Amino acid sequence: MLVNATEMLLKARDGHYGVPQFNINNLEWTKAVLTACEEMKSPVILGVSEGAGKYMTGFKTVAAMVSAMVDSMGITVPVALHLDHGTYEGCKACIEAGFSSIMFDGSHYSIEENVEKTKELVALAHSKGLSIEAEVGSIGGVEDGVVGAGEIADPEECAKITALGIDFLAAGIGNIHGVYPANWKGLDFEALDRIHKATNNIPLVLHGGTGIPDEMIAKAISLGVSKININTECQLVFAEATRKYIEEGKDQQGKGFDPRKLLAPGAKAIEAKCKEKIELFGCAGKG
Repeated sequence: MLVNATEMLLKARDGHYGVPQFNINNLEWTKAVLTACEEMKSPVILGVSEGAGKYMTGFKTVAAMVSAMVDSMGITVPVALHLDHGTYEGCKACIEAGFSSIMFDGSHYSIEENVEKTKELVALAHSKGLSIEAEVGSIGGVEDGVVGAGEIADPEECAKITALGIDFLAAGIGNIHGVYPANWKGLDFEALDRIHKATNNIPLVLHGGTGIPDEMIAKAISLGVSKININTECQLVFAEATRKYIEEGKDQQGKGFDPRKLLAPGAKAIEAKCKEKIELFGCAGKG
């Protein structure tokens, strides 16, 4: 059964560890993530961008697939199905489709409009038992065509959005989506500390977890980050393992072309990467 993400993130905040959000793209991806989390006994948030939802033929398909897999795989750890960087319309669609958590990304609106739309979605999500994440200060890089410049969030704006009753907050602290460039300046921990103090100890979210040095992740968790999002890193290891399989000619040996065999190395690579992140975030055995 799917759960919302509130309880698992409050436990992470109080226990000073991070809960992973691993974004999913298809059945193999979902199976690999769930297998790793069950083995490591880690709670997990399955993130779905609007682009990935469309690719999988819609949010209803995703919710049905994930719910059925959690059941048929005998998953015992808490699993939340979460819309990542949702539009106002996307959030409403996921609430209807059976997701257990949503993120409204109103960071590109004025603070006034962000507040209005967030307020409405908080009431709607909570009335249906879902958790809700909001964002202040756009995260840098590109997420499904949405470009963010990597702003440092304003603590006062963070406090305004938090006061609306959201369950966890994504605040830009110099983090970006995708692979970090060589000249990246790193996370702004002073900004993170100011945001944490201004937001009444709400669980904070670190987007763009791929490529952030381990010691920075650990420090971010110590300063109030309870959820870390991973997407690009899983895509990279999946692509690398699949390329190796084909370059070694294994798809041409026997029935190596069978998609179950062809996609297996990539799925195993995702599984291994998830386990690595679970160890780093300190959430093994917390499920």
